[in-house]
Amino acid sequence: MSDSPGPRGARHSRGGDKPPRRRRSVRAENEGADANGTTGASGSRRVPGAADLSDAARARIHRTGKTAIVLLAAVVLIATGVAWTQFYQLGGDIARTGGLDSQPDGATDILLVGTDSRTDAKGNPLTEKELARLNAGVDDGTLNTDTIILIRIPNNGKSATAISIPRDAYVAIPDQGKGKINSAFAGAANVTRDKLLTEGKSEKDAIQAGNEEGRKALRETVANLTGVSVDNYAEIGLVGFSRLTDAVGGVEVCLKRPVNDSYSGARFRAGRQTLKGPQALSFVRQRHGLPRGDLDRITRQQVFMASLANKILSAGTLTNPSKVNQLQNAVTTSVTLDANWDVMNFAKELANLSAGSVKFATVPVVRDDGWSDDGQQSVVVVDPKQVQAYVRSLLGDKPGATSAKPTTSSAPAVPSVNRAATTVDVVNGGSTPGLASSVSSFLTGEKFQQGTTGNASNSESSASGKSAVLASSANDQPAKAVAALLGGLPVIASSSVQQGRVKVLLKDGYKGPGSSSDTEGTAASTTTSIPPGMTEAMDPSEAARVSSLLNRPGYTASQDGGVPCVD
Repeated sequence: MSDSPGPRGARHSRGGDKPPRRRRSVRAENEGADANGTTGASGSRRVPGAADLSDAARARIHRTGKTAIVLLAAVVLIATGVAWTQFYQLGGDIARTGGLDSQPDGATDILLVGTDSRTDAKGNPLTEKELARLNAGVDDGTLNTDTIILIRIPNNGKSATAISIPRDAYVAIPDQGKGKINSAFAGAANVTRDKLLTEGKSEKDAIQAGNEEGRKALRETVANLTGVSVDNYAEIGLVGFSRLTDAVGGVEVCLKRPVNDSYSGARFRAGRQTLKGPQALSFVRQRHGLPRGDLDRITRQQVFMASLANKILSAGTLTNPSKVNQLQNAVTTSVTLDANWDVMNFAKELANLSAGSVKFATVPVVRDDGWSDDGQQSVVVVDPKQVQAYVRSLLGDKPGATSAKPTTSSAPAVPSVNRAATTVDVVNGGSTPGLASSVSSFLTGEKFQQGTTGNASNSESSASGKSAVLASSANDQPAKAVAALLGGLPVIASSSVQQGRVKVLLKDGYKGPGSSSDTEGTAASTTTSIPPGMTEAMDPSEAARVSSLLNRPGYTASQDGGVPCVD
């Protein structure tokens, strides 16, 4: 489906070093609805005995909250985990796709995919009324996978990271050459479907076989990019996401400013508000009009998933038989899992997953204003080596992995300061692309407030000297803390820096956290917030709140002043 009524206009490169190009994609750039959606025929399915849940049963639901957290991190898997661990009848009703062959790599890796499918998980087409309600747009016959999330869980089961991959990430696709990662599924599916149709196969069989090939191509593409062996696969379409949201009574979000986007149907006021059904789908689908396009859309998805996870885990949901029944119905009509996935056993294996150990992240991004090799598409540039180093670092015990922070023997003392009260701006006075964003992300993970990032001024770039931390005073304690964390940079007084702010000036030769020479260590150290390479899509205070939503089972927005406000 498309959240765009027609082809998108040209996108201009920010740096002005490229002329405007015509942006094209596999679908003539009709936007795809995001992954958080599903389909499904309604039809409330009564859970035997649900109304008579005993106190012990309710207690079991709460005790298994931790068990379900990793599933919750991906929303669909959340609901699936809760339902399977508590209501065994659900197992036979989940739609299944082909089994996966995977090799041990130190972790369980789950690929969660969101599509704009116009059928439910059972292959039943959505009604025209349902499509209109979801602002589905014109069907061009191509199934798009515009939300791609890899969930990595080390074998010790003590942590989990849900890693978003931008839909426009420019990667190598098996048998298709280089392209946007969201075209991998469609490219393979269309070839197989068209071949079978010419051979006289039925349309239903051709589509089903094509989708299987599409899933295989996407799994291989993600595996090649990240260096993992995908163990399990979960897919959700349009209506199901809407129903998951409705089942919990809506999810609260917060916007910095009002939006009115005809492409996705997102029309919301500024501030906090509770979204249900199609509204929620529009919220996570919008990317037109957002400062950082798809990266801001990913931020919305992560914030929303965290909030939905919290809502599902809340007592008001899990102790309400009607809501649990609605969740089950949404899952069974919306979710497709690989045939070999024993979700019940998987949930049991995660019983020791600690609260606060599930994080949302995004793969390291080199730049979000790149161009395809033919110069016809604006793309998100990623470096597979950086991505693989980051993913490996999530195991926590990789041989030879380095720490992002200086070793104890060489590390300067870090003053104890109120980091949340200090805003840190980072500018790049060297020639390494993306360095300012990467260092800023590291400091965000260290709980400083994220300021601006960008290129240094001409005077700053041309000035002699090495990287430094600028502050209103050379004795500024927050500046000294930042300098120590970055490997012992000098602190220089500057009249251009206001009190309460710190400015990091990076030059060629910088080797500290966030630099290319520190990729693995930096990634490992920032998993509590935004990983290196994810550009400034979210304010640090908001990023911290997103993480905190998963850090405490039973957390509610009112407990710390509200949900995070995003673009």
